[in-house]
Amino acid sequence: MTHNIFNDNISPRNEGNPKRSKSSAMKKLFAYSSLLVLGAGLGIGATYAYSQNPLELAQNIATAANNPRPSAPAAAAPSSLVIPTNFVASVVQEVGPAVVRINASREVNGGDDLGEFANDPVFRRFFGSQIPEGGEKQVQRGTGSGFIISNDGKIITNAHVVEGADKVTVTLKDGRTIDGKVLGSDPLTDVAVVQVETSNLPTVKLGNSDSLQVGEWAIAIGNPLGLDNTVTTGIISAKERNGSQIGASDKLVDFLQTDAAINPGNSGGPLLNARGEVIGVNTAIIQNAQGLGFAIPIKTAQKIAEQLIATGKVEHPYLGVQMVQLTPEVKEQLADSPMADNWTVPDDSGVLLVRVMRDSPAAAAGLRSGDVLKSVGGKNVTDPDAVREIVANTQIGDNLPVEISRGGQKINLNIQVGSLNTANRS
Repeated sequence: MTHNIFNDNISPRNEGNPKRSKSSAMKKLFAYSSLLVLGAGLGIGATYAYSQNPLELAQNIATAANNPRPSAPAAAAPSSLVIPTNFVASVVQEVGPAVVRINASREVNGGDDLGEFANDPVFRRFFGSQIPEGGEKQVQRGTGSGFIISNDGKIITNAHVVEGADKVTVTLKDGRTIDGKVLGSDPLTDVAVVQVETSNLPTVKLGNSDSLQVGEWAIAIGNPLGLDNTVTTGIISAKERNGSQIGASDKLVDFLQTDAAINPGNSGGPLLNARGEVIGVNTAIIQNAQGLGFAIPIKTAQKIAEQLIATGKVEHPYLGVQMVQLTPEVKEQLADSPMADNWTVPDDSGVLLVRVMRDSPAAAAGLRSGDVLKSVGGKNVTDPDAVREIVANTQIGDNLPVEISRGGQKINLNIQVGSLNTANRS
């Protein structure tokens, strides 16, 4: 049980307003506009830092999930549901056998985490034998949860639980431990599928996350801190929380919010309704905040899992830009940066393109850094989330009309939506 690879100790920033040099302001602008990566390698829980700084909401809209979605089973409206007094115990008894613990590990060279300090003679003289010799192998381990979706051993979990793993083992509720194989993972939605070679396994029943109503019961089962088959309860507190709202703007998911306790090790476990149907995949908490847990809606997870099972990869519509909402604060920081000599931004609103990736669909269409998106697909846009949603609803290969402002001049362009292939396998 470790926290050493996936960072569970991110703290919110507290930024003052000192006089800034142009170079430092530009560094800050690009730092905020880049992706907020959840973590590299193995992990046992996702903890996001929340910040009110608008530049932290910068989105990489290079991707957005868009594939035909499988139909989900219809669910009775909550008002027609009769819930027995012991419904939690009934749900746990029914679903518990299909919830598993996932242990992932990988070998790394000793001192890799120390970077340039690993071979620094002063650093080594001070810390002595505490520093592993370069080339000496170390094993990094992580723990998470998952749930069985087919009796032939297919398991849904979080991508960050198995990311970079050399070895994956799955522990069933009956105590059996079986080697697992990662069929594929998609870091942009944090969904992965693991296969174990066995049969006649208990499975969960998948529900319909689209029909959820705020206030419905939510039951989380998982292995927080290695404590197997831990059950917590709460309600659905909110729906459609986008990644930027919880400090995870690199994730292309509209999360469910719940106050059911989600802890390190719960990642990848199921969030259930009162009928015992899986409505979400537990994935994240906000550090130092009580009652704020988040789950990937099962409709999203199911769609991604089906692609991973079929092909081992997921294709997302792709434009290839990094952007930020244009606000007075952003304009002030831009004016203090070296780019003020290259970018003329008279606009007061819209979506500022901070970076256009080389050889991307956006670059091929003629977009440039410093352009301001005013409309995408015929819809006015004022923030990156609106752009992301529009891109998510396009087909790869479609022509997407955009209106931009360049130095105050309106220009209309067409972008042929590209494909970003995510294919992470272990």
